[in-house]
Formats: sequence, structure tokens, C-alpha cells
Amino acid sequence: MKKLILSAAVALAPVLAMAQVKWGLDKSHSSVKFSVEHLVISEVEGNFKMFDGNLESKTANDFTDAKVNFTVDVNSINTDDEKRDGHLKSDDFFNAEKYPKMSFAGTSFKKLKGNMYTLEGNLTIRDVTKPVKFSVVHGGVVKDPWGNIKAGFKASGKINRKEFGLKWGAVTEAGGAVVGDEVNMIINVEFAQAK
Repeated sequence: MKKLILSAAVALAPVLAMAQVKWGLDKSHSSVKFSVEHLVISEVEGNFKMFDGNLESKTANDFTDAKVNFTVDVNSINTDDEKRDGHLKSDDFFNAEKYPKMSFAGTSFKKLKGNMYTLEGNLTIRDVTKPVKFSVVHGGVVKDPWGNIKAGFKASGKINRKEFGLKWGAVTEAGGAVVGDEVNMIINVEFAQAK
């Protein structure tokens, strides 16, 4: 009998080792924000109201090599100015009618030290896919008052909008860009472990 149990344990070991912990995005405790230079003298900030994502990790506490996927509804862009939001949805920028989604598929999630990680992956905007890199701070894993296991992360990175076809490029009388090419992104996410 002991041999039978031992044999079963050995046979199941590779399957158990491959098991992944699945996490779903807690949207009410997450945000997708961005900022971009305006007139060379200041920054305009904005966010997306609608997004979704999921995460798969080796264990509930080890996120090395975690698989990350994320999508954003471009039509949910919000900069607190309807006219500007309409312009951002136009073909000068996102062309939200033709390309309503942005997506990110992670290719590497590496721990640097402590709670610091580097996330790399492919970002797709306007049907243009390019590799991007984010610096990630892992806030930790806790059980909330309702018994849910939560994991928190803050990712930050930069992209050049024109590389993704967001081409509008008006200039001021002095020759400065009305809208900068570099977009700063800050993504705060809270994931809930699937039950």
C-alpha cells in the first residue's frame, strides 16, 4: 500500500509542480493612468475607466515568471475634457472606432530584489505591436475581511506614442510640441486569487 501511495505521489509531482495560481483583476481597486507633456511647460493627466486583466503565478506568493494579460477599452479614455477626449478617440490618435482595444501580453516577469520586479511584454495599440518594459513594485499579498486573497502591484513605464501610430503633431509658434511624444503610464492593480 505504501508503494502504491508513493508511486501515485511521484506520478502526480510533475502535474502539481505545473499547477498555476489564477488571479482575476479587482477593477474597483485598480486604475490605469497616464500623463503627457503639454506645450513643453506642463503635463496633462488622464485615465481609462474600463479595463480588464488576469495573472497566473507559480504560488500565491511567488510571482517570478508570472503570466500577465491586460486589455483597455480605448473609448473609456477620460481627461476631464469631452472635446479633448473626442480628439484622442479620433484617427489623429487612437482611432477608437476602428481599434477599440489596447492589449498587453507579458513575456517576462523577473524579480530584481525585495519587492521590485521588471515586467516585459508586447503592447498593441492601433494594431501596432511593440515590446515594452515596466518597473513593478509588488505591494504584497493579504487576506481581506471577506476571506479573499489579494495581491497588489504598481507598474510604471514610458512609451513613444508615435511608434504606435498616434501621430498628431501640432507645434506652437515657438516650435515646441503641443503634445509630447513620450507618454508616462502608471497602472495600479489589485488581483483576487481565484477560488
